[in-house]
Amino acid sequence: MNSVVIPMDVRKKAKYCFECGACTASCPMTELLSPSYNPRSLLNQILSDPEKALMEKNIWLCAWCYRCCRRCPQGLKLPEIFQLVKIEATKRGIFDGFEQAMETIKEKIPFPLICSYTCFHPERAGPNDRKTAEALQKLKDKPSQALRGEAIIPKQKIAIIGSGPAGLAAAGDLVELGYFTSVFEVLPALGGMLRKSMPGYRLPKKELEREIRFLEKSGIDARTNTKVGKDIEFNDLWHEGYEAVFVAIGAHKSRKLRIKGENLKGVVDALDFLWKVNMKQKIKLGSKVGVIGGGNVAVDAARTALRHGSQQVSILYRRSKEEMPANPWEITEAEKEGVTIKLLVSPREIKRKGKKLELTCAKMELGEADETGRRTPHPIEGSEILHKFDTIIVAIGESPDTSFLPKKVKVDNRGKILINPFTMETSMKGVFAGGDVVTGPASVMEAIVAGKRAACTITKYLKTKAHKENNNGH
Repeated sequence: MNSVVIPMDVRKKAKYCFECGACTASCPMTELLSPSYNPRSLLNQILSDPEKALMEKNIWLCAWCYRCCRRCPQGLKLPEIFQLVKIEATKRGIFDGFEQAMETIKEKIPFPLICSYTCFHPERAGPNDRKTAEALQKLKDKPSQALRGEAIIPKQKIAIIGSGPAGLAAAGDLVELGYFTSVFEVLPALGGMLRKSMPGYRLPKKELEREIRFLEKSGIDARTNTKVGKDIEFNDLWHEGYEAVFVAIGAHKSRKLRIKGENLKGVVDALDFLWKVNMKQKIKLGSKVGVIGGGNVAVDAARTALRHGSQQVSILYRRSKEEMPANPWEITEAEKEGVTIKLLVSPREIKRKGKKLELTCAKMELGEADETGRRTPHPIEGSEILHKFDTIIVAIGESPDTSFLPKKVKVDNRGKILINPFTMETSMKGVFAGGDVVTGPASVMEAIVAGKRAACTITKYLKTKAHKENNNGH
């Protein structure tokens, strides 16, 4: 029997591991499944006894957020190392670990079906269609067992603003704990970014609907078609009797290019484009599409454009491929589907010539690393090149729209809410925040972790508040 092949460069890097713990400390699955899930320990097991690792359920529980390798001084890509072992297990027909992992997901993870499609990707390791279908069917049969608890103070009311994964995870936990929990959502249905911009090829909408129905039946008070700051003022939440507020609005406001011509017809925002596709609105892209940006939204937009009938789709990114913020696996899949990636180019101006858009770009060279750890791009003088497209999709980043919040809630220069990292409370008493509105765009699993953590800290806050009120009353 062939042994599991671990690339030599991986073995060399692992041999000189700094043991800094960055991979484990940054892993959302470690927080959700602690102490049983530990990326560093799993890597050690793979290197020391790869045959035994084939049976391990934890190789199937990596959520592919790449937080570990982005924080690793040596850049070890643990998700891809775990993937090698999963593929070998599949080749040998060893599925005990896979089946155990699916049981763990059902028991421990909110929205197990959503997370299986968006984070765990069992099909990528090659289990046959029947095996994968069986595992997914188990997740469809009943809702997650993760949202369970004892009723504490049923009459206390909590408001959650936003119904993406962070808001829903918090709401699920708080309802199970006995709190009256209202979720305020501007869209006609719950789901937030999962509903608005997650492409159907990544998350089938019928599965999203199925899981949200389970959650709604748990007793959440869903206030859809309700925009806080317009339909109800933020400060009115206190007058309605809510004793704590969790802000989980995500990051839905797209950043602008700030170049001439970005408002021309045919230049579209990536989130708006993905939303229109999800709403099955009629969209004309033309045969040649350019996507400006290098994150997951840019990759989603490019792959969706191909599925929408465009024949040539290019992603234009100002740094190197290694520095693209999109998950490496998503980039690889996009290229396999036919997306072209043009690197070290930055847009300078857009003009319309007849039916075509002309995008002038400057070639870039990379300098010293910035605060994100990526090298800063600088334009090369006289290097302008011209690209012609039918449609240009802009996906250079997203930020939160926190304009509805009181001034007491402090935000940074990009609109992200500043919080106490231990309690998740903002600068305004009783107001908590988490998910993309705090961190910027992140993964579904990271948002879920933030929501569950917020539910825990809000519970402690309300228990302390009730205790003080009871003592003062006596």
